[in-house]
Amino acid sequence: MPAPLHALVQKHHELLKFGVVGGTAFLVDNATFYALKLTVLEPKPVTAKIIAVLVATIVSYVLNREWSFRTRGGRERRHEAALFFLVSGIGLVLSSAPLWISRYVFRLETPDVSLVTQEIADFVSAQVIGTLVAMVFRFWAFKKWVFPKEQARPGRMRLAPTPDSKDEAAA
Repeated sequence: MPAPLHALVQKHHELLKFGVVGGTAFLVDNATFYALKLTVLEPKPVTAKIIAVLVATIVSYVLNREWSFRTRGGRERRHEAALFFLVSGIGLVLSSAPLWISRYVFRLETPDVSLVTQEIADFVSAQVIGTLVAMVFRFWAFKKWVFPKEQARPGRMRLAPTPDSKDEAAA
């Protein structure tokens, strides 16, 4: 990897990992949202979206804690989890609001518009706008409140033995 690119990746490694986790959560969110919206929750798209975000949030917590922010922390796990889900709850409102506005303020739903228009509006409002707004908020809030201290948890690094450590073991 070229040195400038490597330096950029190193500088923004948490953001890049957060993006990968976000992409994974986005896929979980989409799969759950459409599975519910096109079946048992067809008349209730906002409910389908809320359930989808909750499922994706659980996946996101595990992946963010164990990978994206694995060396950050500084809080007891239950306090960290409570803050994570509180921030994610705010993210849930932020991600659902554009869909709610699209459906119930702009009335972009059948029979007022075609099914194709409704589905495009749902996708853009819920999956694009809502996800982006919530993602920016979550990244900022996770670093500020949920995982505030860098190097609070040691990473999975193997330490090489020092020459002194062998001498101390023999003594």
